[in-house]
Amino acid sequence: MTACQPFSIDIPDATLETIREKVAAYPWHEMPDDGGWQYGTNLDYMKEIADYWVNQFDWHKQQAELNRFTHFKADVDGIKIHFIHEIGSGPAPTPLLISHGWPGSIAEFMQIIEPLTHPERFGGNAEDSFTVIAPSLPGFGFSDRPPRPWGPRKMAATFNSLMTDILGYDSYIAQGGDWGGAITSWLGLEHDACSAIHINILTMRHPDGPKGVEEKAWAERFEHDQEMENGYRTQQATKPQTLSYAMMDSPVGVAAWIIEKFNSWSDTDGDDIESAYSKDELLTNIMIYVATRTFNSASWIYYGRREEGGRILSPEGKRVEVPTGCALFPKEMLAWPPRSYVERIYNVQHWTDMPRGGHFGAMEEPLLMVNDLRSFLNSLRSI
Repeated sequence: MTACQPFSIDIPDATLETIREKVAAYPWHEMPDDGGWQYGTNLDYMKEIADYWVNQFDWHKQQAELNRFTHFKADVDGIKIHFIHEIGSGPAPTPLLISHGWPGSIAEFMQIIEPLTHPERFGGNAEDSFTVIAPSLPGFGFSDRPPRPWGPRKMAATFNSLMTDILGYDSYIAQGGDWGGAITSWLGLEHDACSAIHINILTMRHPDGPKGVEEKAWAERFEHDQEMENGYRTQQATKPQTLSYAMMDSPVGVAAWIIEKFNSWSDTDGDDIESAYSKDELLTNIMIYVATRTFNSASWIYYGRREEGGRILSPEGKRVEVPTGCALFPKEMLAWPPRSYVERIYNVQHWTDMPRGGHFGAMEEPLLMVNDLRSFLNSLRSI
C-alpha cells in the first residue's frame, strides 16, 4: 500500500457549536395541520429531532464509533479520496469495495464492516472473511470534491485506481446500493480487476428497453411510482448550485432534505421513521454532510451522470459479464424489474428476495446484507 496517509475524523468543536446554534435558532414555519409527510418532511418530527440534535445528540460519541475502523486518505485522479480499509481475518480475506450513495455515507456501513471482516467473532468462519474498503464518494464527506461534477462512470475509474494502483489489489469484488450500485456496475463492465459484483439496486437500463408483458408492466409501474420522487433528482441533475445556497447555510434544511428520503425509501412501520433508524443513526449521517460542508458537491453526481449519458449502461447492449449477485429488498424505492430484464444487463449468478428492508439495505438490515454477501462469496468459489 503506497501513497496513503492515515486519517482520523475530527470535527472541530467550533464547527459543532456553530451547527448547534443554527439548529437552535431555526425559524420554524407553518405546515397544513393534516400534512403528515405528504407535503414533505413532517414538521412535528423535524422539531423533535432538532430538539434532540441541540440537547442530546453526542457527535463525539458517534465520531469515536466511526474512528474504531482504520481510515486513510490517498491522492487518486488529482483529489484526495477518504476510505476505510479494514483488513479481514483468515489466511486470504477477499478484497471487497463497498460504495455508498446519496443521501448516504460511510455511516451506512458501521454495522456490517466488522461481521464482514471478522466473521469468527459472530459465529462464522475466518475463511469467509473480507477485507473491506469503504470510500467516501468524491465530493462526499471526507473525500475532496472533484474539479467539476463527476458521474458514477468516472467515480468507478477512480475507485478502480484506488484498489489497484494505490492499494495494490490484483482482483477484488465490488458491492453497492444507490449510486454505489451504478459505480459497481461500471466497475464490472469496464475494469478487469473487478472479478464480481453485488448490487442491491437496479439503476442501469438496457438500450432496447423492456420486452414482453411482464417487463413492460414493470416499466409502466416504475414511471408511475417515480412521479412523486423525481423532484429532488431533477433539481440536482440540472441546477445543483441554486439549491446549495440555501442548504449550505441551514443544517435543518439539509436534515429535512435527507430525512424525507430515509422515511419514504425505507421499510418503516407507516411513517414511523424510527422503526427503521434511531435519531443517532440519522443525525450521524446528516452531520457528515453538514460538518464537512459537502451537501453541494455531493449533489453534483446527478449532474455528472446526466453528462455521462444517464442510466444506459451500454448503448451497444454490452452486458456485465463478471458474476453478479442481486439482493432485492422489498421496499426498495427503485423497484426491481423482472429477472429476465436484469439478465440482459448482468451475468446474474445469485438472486435473493429479501424478507424485509428498503433502499439503505446495509443500514436497515445489516445481518441480511452480511449473510447475502457471504453466500455470494461462497457461490463464486463453485463457479
